[in-house]
Amino acid sequence: MNQDMMSRMSIPAWVCVALLSSPVWAQQKQPLNVSGDGVKSRWVQQNLIDVDDVPGHQIRNYEIQRTFTGSSQPVVDGERVVEGWGRGYSNYTNGIGPVLSYTTWVTDKGSKIFLESVGTSETQPTETGSKRGTYHGTSRIVGGNGRFASLRGLLVDISKFDTDPKVGYSTVDSHGDYWFEK
Repeated sequence: MNQDMMSRMSIPAWVCVALLSSPVWAQQKQPLNVSGDGVKSRWVQQNLIDVDDVPGHQIRNYEIQRTFTGSSQPVVDGERVVEGWGRGYSNYTNGIGPVLSYTTWVTDKGSKIFLESVGTSETQPTETGSKRGTYHGTSRIVGGNGRFASLRGLLVDISKFDTDPKVGYSTVDSHGDYWFEK
């Protein structure tokens, strides 16, 4: 290659390096770990509907409240998550099926952070008629109010639960990253 051709090729490479290393392209990711230890939860409401297409097919919508205390509080950009409200939908056939939910985290400063989750649950009926099981899925942090409007993130979730309205529980362990979209 001649010198003229080399200089024409090196300019686009230099421009690419400059653009890719600029803050516009680089987003600072922060780790986020959520532990179910010490979290109090309660099923606020649930509605089950039997579907008549095959035996054992049920759809359910629900609302659950989680209260994070002490060391169980996840921290997002300096604010502690103190409460979570999950609203979701499950579609089980014989206790196995997809789950879709939307969660709002409330911080100690009153900010809200919004998550969307999708995954699969496996459940077994209990002696009280509730369902006890596990959930495996992912959550996307899709924003929030105020300074969290541009918050984004991805989490891997594992949950254990019992849907009994009196003694039921729902714990979630999650890990992933969050960042602020530029």
